[in-house]
Amino acid sequence: MISPIIETIQLSYDYTLDGEKVIRALDNISLEITEGEYVCLIGPNGSGKSTLARHLNALLLPAAGDVYVDGLLTGKEENRWEIRRRVGLVFQNPDNQIVATTVEEDVAFGLENMGIDPPLIRQRVAEALELVGMSSLAQHAPHLLSGGQKQRLAIAGIIAMRPRCLVLDEPTAMLDPRGRREVLSTIRMLNRQEKVTVVHITHFMEETLDADRIIVMDRGQIAYSGTPEEVFSGEIDLGSLEMDMPAIPALASALREKGMPVPQNTLTVDQLVEYLC
Repeated sequence: MISPIIETIQLSYDYTLDGEKVIRALDNISLEITEGEYVCLIGPNGSGKSTLARHLNALLLPAAGDVYVDGLLTGKEENRWEIRRRVGLVFQNPDNQIVATTVEEDVAFGLENMGIDPPLIRQRVAEALELVGMSSLAQHAPHLLSGGQKQRLAIAGIIAMRPRCLVLDEPTAMLDPRGRREVLSTIRMLNRQEKVTVVHITHFMEETLDADRIIVMDRGQIAYSGTPEEVFSGEIDLGSLEMDMPAIPALASALREKGMPVPQNTLTVDQLVEYLC
C-alpha cells in the first residue's frame, strides 16, 4: 500500500477572539492524499478550504487531531522547517510572494534562506524558470510582468525549493483568461511530468476536470469526495452548496434529462462531440 504524503486525522480548527471560539472552521476532517495525486478542493465561501490548506504546511496547527506530512507530525516544532520545504504554498495574490527586483533574484530568495551554495542556486533557478516557461524573463522586473506571469513566478520560487507537494490557494482568482490558461498549464505539467503532488483550491469548476479527485467541502467538513465524473454526474446537488456544474457536464446532464443517453463520464467538449457525432 502507498503511504500518503499528507494525512489529516480528525483535524479540527477554531478561529478565536480574545481566547473565545468564534467559529469552528474545520470539523473532524480525516483525509489522505497520495504522492503524485492531483486533488482539487471546492466549496462555498467559508467552507474551510483555505484553512485546511494552511494546515498542510504547518502555517496553522490543529486545535484537535493531527496532520502528518510525509510522516512528519506538524504539531512538533522541530518538524516544521522540513515540512515547509516539502510542501510549498502558493497564495491567490502573487504580489504577496514577490520580494526581489528581478525575476531570477526572486526565485533565488527562498534558496538563499535555505543556505544552499550559490552554484546550486543558479542551477535550480534556471531549472525552475525553464519549467514554468519564463527563462527569457530572468532579468525582468517582477512588477512589469502580467498577472499570469507573476503567478508563474511565484510557483517557480516554490518549485526551486524542490517540494514534494504544491498547495495552491485559488491561484487563478485574480487572473484574466490568458493568465488562467498559463497557470493551469504549468500546474498540470508539474503534476503529470514532474510528479509533484498538487492540492488545488478553486472556485472555477472547469479547473477541476483534470483532477484525479475532487473534495467538496461544506461548513468545515468533507461533504463529498470522488472523481470529476462522480462529482459532476448530476447525482450531487451542487446548487445547495452554492456551486454550479461546469458547462459541458451541465449540458450533458440536461440532454440526459431529455432522454438522450449521454454517458455519465462526459466532461469535455471533445467527449460530448464524439458522442453526438
